[in-house]
Order: sequence, then C-alpha cells, then structure tokens
Amino acid sequence: MTRTVDAPALAERLGSTDHPDPTLIDVRTPVEFEAGHIPGAVNIPLDELKGSLDQLCTVLDDHHDVVLVCRSGQRAGQAQEALHRAGLGSSRVLSGGIVDWQATGGDLNRGRQAWELERQVRLAAGSLVLTGIAASTVAPRAKWLSAFVGGGLVFAAASNTCAMGMALAKMPWNKRGARSTGSALDQLTATR
Repeated sequence: MTRTVDAPALAERLGSTDHPDPTLIDVRTPVEFEAGHIPGAVNIPLDELKGSLDQLCTVLDDHHDVVLVCRSGQRAGQAQEALHRAGLGSSRVLSGGIVDWQATGGDLNRGRQAWELERQVRLAAGSLVLTGIAASTVAPRAKWLSAFVGGGLVFAAASNTCAMGMALAKMPWNKRGARSTGSALDQLTATR
C-alpha cells in the first residue's frame, strides 16, 4: 500500500516551524533533478537507490519523515516499495510528483532544462514502433519489432515497471552532473 502526501500538505509541512522538515529524496535522474527540484531535496536516482538499500535504510532509520519525489509519483512508488521490502516502512510518496508540486505553486530550484525520463521513453518506444512498421514494408518479418515493443509497453503498464526507462536512466546524457550515492548518503546523514 502506497502511503502518500499531497503537494499542499508537503508545502505546509516544509514551512512549519513546529516540526523539522521532512527528508526529501528525489529519485529522478540527475539531469531531471538539475532541471528543477524541491529545495532541500537529495537526489538518489531509482536505479542507484535500489542498489544501495542496506546503506540507505541504515541512514534513513533516524529520519522519521521521509518523502520520495519523482515526476509523477510512479518511480517514487517503486522506491517506496523497495525501501519497504528492505525494512524501512516509514516513507511517503509525493502524490502527483513534481508535476503537482509545480501546479500548486511549490518552489523549485531550477537549473539546465532537459527532457524528463517519461518523455524519453515515449520517444524511444515510438521510434522503435515506427522503425518496425517502416521496415516491415521491405521485410515483412520486421513487423515483429513493433509487436515486441508494443507488448513490452503493455507489460510495463500492467506491471508498473519500465525496463526501457531504467535503461534510459543509465544513459550518459541522464547521468550528467550526477553525484555519487555515497555523497547523497553523506548529505542525508548531515541533515539529522
């Protein structure tokens, strides 16, 4: 079960003097994070988060209010599931992600703009399908490329996973400006 917090409630909590600010972990790619993130958020991309669960759970054990952020809430939900399976059950997902945060007037630290990962997936999948269709006019068996990509997209939607997104997240253009997970963990340790 996904525990969430909506953008207005998070904004109220961040502005409160009664409680410490929640620990914000942005699980988008470094390029997406650089393009715009909630002030105070720490960037640990989803693929790196999954690879350092033990360390992260140890660090986050002292953080009582952890909020996971991504563009729409999907990757943050996957991060929450991974953290929960690893033993950290006290995190919440920013419902609607950065999209809802911006729509409700939330502040963002902005940097160099880039295409978000979801847009890159749509471009890659569409390109593969069009290539398969175009190639099938010359080589009829190429139609299976389009069928394979279409089937993969249906599976991704049904299983709430995206192998293409995870592969694209590892591409050099999405790693530009990335810090090591260790430095992100150090930053989290310093905040408590």
